[in-house]
Amino acid sequence: MLSLDDLRWTTLEHAYGSAVDIPPLLKKLITDLPSSTDDQEPWFTLWSALAHQGDVYSASFAAVPHVINALASAPLKADFSFFQFPAWVEICRKKKSVEIPNDLESAYFESLARLPSLVAAAASRQWDEDFLLCALSAIAAAKGQTGVAEAVLELTPEVAEEFMEWFFER
Repeated sequence: MLSLDDLRWTTLEHAYGSAVDIPPLLKKLITDLPSSTDDQEPWFTLWSALAHQGDVYSASFAAVPHVINALASAPLKADFSFFQFPAWVEICRKKKSVEIPNDLESAYFESLARLPSLVAAAASRQWDEDFLLCALSAIAAAKGQTGVAEAVLELTPEVAEEFMEWFFER
């Protein structure tokens, strides 16, 4: 995993240019396990810079292992975005065929592989609808099923009911 102090961050890119501003945001994420509700920082800036309107960047792939490490430090406390963010980055990567820089590839995929066990580690906590959808999406993304991962993110109880009606009527 790329150290947050590594100068490589200055050469990585995000939606607004150089990713030199990302390590301090990831440090805050790791130390505080902040909620993603109400556009709170650092989540707002991380999402905006690293998963901007369905686009992902070289810095996105360097950031995902740090997000997953933060999740692993407290899976019973981390909110749904700790699952949603890596799942969404992987969904966007596959949809848009974005290449991962060679030096980031191993850490990126190794961190994604941890998601199913982290979902299991969070099983004893209370799950609301958002947490459920993001946890399920993270499992699907980690297993290479990005189409399912994306669909699950949209699968509210109402949509699930409509889907089941459609499924049985076809």
